[in-house]
Amino acid sequence: MLRYPYFCRTYKEFLSCWLESGIFNLGAWPKKIHATAERYDNYEGHKQTDQTGAQEFHRSQDSEDETKLHVPVMVDEVVRCLTPQKGQIFLDMTFGSGGHTRAILEKEPDITLYALDRDPTAYAIAEQLSSLYPEQIRAVLGQFSQAEALLVKAGVRPGTLDGVLLDLGCSSMQLDAAERGFSLRKDGPLDMRMDGGRYPDMPTAADVVNALDQQALASILRTYGEEKHAKKIASAIVQARSIYPITRTQQLASIVAGAFPPSTIYARKDLLQRSTHIATKTFQAFRIFVNNELNELHTGLKTAQKFLRPGGRLVVLSFHSLEDRIVKRFLLGVSMTEKFNLSVRQKVKQTSQLGSGHNNREGDSTGRAPLKWELIHKKVLTPGDQDVQENPRGRSAKLRAAVKL
Repeated sequence: MLRYPYFCRTYKEFLSCWLESGIFNLGAWPKKIHATAERYDNYEGHKQTDQTGAQEFHRSQDSEDETKLHVPVMVDEVVRCLTPQKGQIFLDMTFGSGGHTRAILEKEPDITLYALDRDPTAYAIAEQLSSLYPEQIRAVLGQFSQAEALLVKAGVRPGTLDGVLLDLGCSSMQLDAAERGFSLRKDGPLDMRMDGGRYPDMPTAADVVNALDQQALASILRTYGEEKHAKKIASAIVQARSIYPITRTQQLASIVAGAFPPSTIYARKDLLQRSTHIATKTFQAFRIFVNNELNELHTGLKTAQKFLRPGGRLVVLSFHSLEDRIVKRFLLGVSMTEKFNLSVRQKVKQTSQLGSGHNNREGDSTGRAPLKWELIHKKVLTPGDQDVQENPRGRSAKLRAAVKL
């Protein structure tokens, strides 16, 4: 069924911390959601049995097989940036299948590492790994926005961590599980919730595409997918759902593809100059929106800063410009409310010049907070050619690392 009470309540506060353009007409959403609910509920009744079966199949998968599906990105660079030493305490905020955690333990086994993830499947893997490393691994289930409370509950005090890692985006084990609804190449229910079924009232991607009006859909595609054909795709979605509810991943992919000439469906190229499907950015946009990823990221960065000790290290792997922009601005102390087309470098330079002869209040007027981080690398790190060939999914990775001042 459509989870409209939670849906409306959650997204009225969506991305208020930094997004000033592309704000959605949230006041009109409840009407659209209610108007779609009856037709959608009737259709979902026939699909419930199949979806339940898929979820049971997913839960029955052996977690050891799941870990083979995901190859961690830039492992050596991550370990070098964190420089684990005996007796230190670390937090992996995106445990996934544990690739980075294992590498850190191989480098220095005499550490304590809190393994956080919002995905119940990843949490199960973390618990399994903690049974092999009972003195080192502490499995924690929750979102970035819940991390502070969870860490305090686990006995971690602010200002005590030696290193924090965030490996953002969608993991291979999520993409490869058709029943999770992340992949446009494998047919499955249009879900995309990283928390799985932990929050039954949390809206799925199917809720979004079937309930929101055309203007809101176009805003999501343009803002979170950076899709230049957002209006055309939103129009195609609205036309298609007037005939039948959109509930499957390949159904959505076909609708998007149908809005373009056949010759353009695979015309876009990735960083390896390989053809990518025209619906890739659409899937990214809805995934980010459903999981509140950018708000969660900003909250996660602030939590990491709070719990790191002075001299502690933060390492972040991002996979698209929206994530990287937030990370870069956070580390440089540039306000999230600055327009995206303004040069961060110019802002930093301007603030530095003002700071040489003026007090902090003038620096604040430029949108820059007092410097709280020292960058480990002057420029962002990216995967080498061999890494990309061995792990093509990590081709767009960007690594930024800093030391807390």
